[in-house]
Amino acid sequence: MRYAICNETFQEWPLEKACDFAAACGYQGLEVAPFTLGRDATEVSALRRREIRGTIERAGLECIGLHWLLAKTEGFHVTHPDEDVRRRTVAYLEDLARLCGDLGGRVLVFGSPHQRSLLPGVSQTDGLDRLAETFSRLAPTLEATGTVLAVEPLAPTETNVLNTAAEACRLIERIGAPNVRLILDVKAMSSEAAPIPTIITASARHLEHFHANDTNLQGPGFGAVDFAPIFAALDEVGYCGWVSVEVFDYAPGIERLARESIDYMQRVAE
Repeated sequence: MRYAICNETFQEWPLEKACDFAAACGYQGLEVAPFTLGRDATEVSALRRREIRGTIERAGLECIGLHWLLAKTEGFHVTHPDEDVRRRTVAYLEDLARLCGDLGGRVLVFGSPHQRSLLPGVSQTDGLDRLAETFSRLAPTLEATGTVLAVEPLAPTETNVLNTAAEACRLIERIGAPNVRLILDVKAMSSEAAPIPTIITASARHLEHFHANDTNLQGPGFGAVDFAPIFAALDEVGYCGWVSVEVFDYAPGIERLARESIDYMQRVAE
């Protein structure tokens, strides 16, 4: 396993400072939220993309990809009844795939609960049909850019569609595209009835990416979740991808969250 951290963890820090600190902590990768680069992915110029990639790589890190794909955007929705809204959403996701490739990344984490939740009057069947349609239309651009869309199951408190890893796996199998795969998130899996190691084992064939966090919205080791059986399960299924720290509550402070999260994971993985 290789360890990464999401760049919004560093909040208002300049990118160079964030990258240098992450590398000093022992991280090898940086996962980028597009909204930290600008309001719209299409506004990030070719020159700026090269600068961002250079800053990440000079620190000895790798850009592993993007997440929070549709956060802080307007007018995009993957299960919207209006076909034109879905078409524009696919076009924007294609722009993000190109941005991801330009930064040297591979993974596009699709969580975006607000931009996928079923609107009133939309059934689960219709919503899943539209998800399958949207992601299938995106697949050729994913292939062309060498990127992967990682579909993220999220808790019912966040969204009303794709709430379990099993549901996400069924959608992925329905689409049948090699560049549409699965991300598992510890906080999200904690909402399921099955133990997290069981979910990992059952989903392993589709697993592309992994988010490490806790139900208290902080980093691994900051809450009640025991990562020892989780990492043991990842090891048992032969997972050798990224484990990326994603937090939502920054109360402990940037330095503590970054440093102690990786320290805890490295101890548990020994």
